[in-house]
Order: sequence, then structure tokens, then C-alpha cells
Amino acid sequence: MIDLHCHILAGIDDGPAVLSQSIAMARIAAADGISQIAATPHIKNKLHPPAVISKAVARLNTALAERRIPVEIVPGGEAYALLDPLLLKGYTINNSRYILIEFPHTHLPRTAGDLLFKLVSQGFKPIIVHPERNPSIIRRPDLLLKLLNSNILVQITAGSLSGNFGRQEMECACYLLEQGVVSFIGTDAHSAEFRPPILSQGVNIAAGIIGRRKALALVTSNPAAVLGGKT
Repeated sequence: MIDLHCHILAGIDDGPAVLSQSIAMARIAAADGISQIAATPHIKNKLHPPAVISKAVARLNTALAERRIPVEIVPGGEAYALLDPLLLKGYTINNSRYILIEFPHTHLPRTAGDLLFKLVSQGFKPIIVHPERNPSIIRRPDLLLKLLNSNILVQITAGSLSGNFGRQEMECACYLLEQGVVSFIGTDAHSAEFRPPILSQGVNIAAGIIGRRKALALVTSNPAAVLGGKT
């Protein structure tokens, strides 16, 4: 499996503080069947230089190889939707056109459509992350559905499907799956203890909603196409 959304890099954002904690996360991911992880630190209040992210990815990959942990890390970022698209060129997933976009946790801005249009105009393919955890979308999922097209995709969190974020978030995640608008399931993991990098539980729940083949595509062929830069 492939996890396109993981805060696994040490000392960069609110993920692990030190390398040993990143390694512990990778061990959990490997045990769960995850072979590739996009390291996606928050790009919001601080614009971490892309070179710093790349260096941290290389350091972690070296550490994992030395310990024979079969997980590959690729660079990325989780960009705040209100940032200027011109600032985001260095934060796509594995240097593709795809970029994770996070809206405010409190609401969906009225300008969401314009923000996404600007991103697409700059050559990005936005992936809206964890919309099922956004209060505006929980109340009115149609607000999200109106934003989507072939250039704007959706990723839900595995933990949302298992109820880790609450009943409303779980119901919204299931509804989005039923509507056929979800392209990816990610972990949005932050540590080995708090929100660990586990996809399998979410995939199993998704399989009960959309079938095993479609559920597996959300963590295999779909994210593989992103890593390969395919449109």
C-alpha cells in the first residue's frame, strides 16, 4: 500500500521530534503493509524550504535502509489552501503536479472554488485532504461535491472511517465513498502512538462500502499514479 499523507519527518512540524520516532512510525507502516510514504509536513505558518524536506527524506530513507525496514519515503507537503499558489511549487508529491491542499479546520471558505481554480491555473492537481473532518462539509457535503472535477481530487483519512475522529466525521467519510468521489485514503499520521500510520483498518471498512477492489485502488493504483506523475 501507499500512504500519500504522513507527517513522518522529524523536527519539521507537529510530527515526530527525533529520527528514532520517525523510524518507529515506519516500522508500524511496514507491518501494516505500507511500502511507500509521502512525507507531507504542514506548509502553512512556516514555509519549510523544499531542500530541507528533501534532505530530511534522504536521511530517513538511509536510516530505514540500514535497518532493513521496507518503506520508501518520497517528498511532499500539506499546503494551506489560503497560501499564494506561487509559493507552493516545491511542495508537490514526489515532484509531480499533485499537491495536498488543506482548508481551515473550522470551515470551508466561500472562496474555495476560486482558490482551487488558481491552483489548477498554475499547473497543480490539488488533492483536498480530510474534507470529512471539515464542519462545513459535514453539514453540507454538496459544498465539496460542487468543487470537484478531473483536476481536483479527494483524500479521506483512514482513521475517520474507523471513527477515531467522531461519529459525524465517520458518517461523512462513508457518504463520500458512497458518492464515488474519493480517490485516496491516507493516514495523516503524526506519531507511532497518536494517529499511527495504519491504512488497513480504513481499507477494510471502505471495502464494505464500495467493494474490495475499489477500496484497494485507493491505497495502491491511485496513489501509485500520483507518485509516477501520471495525469
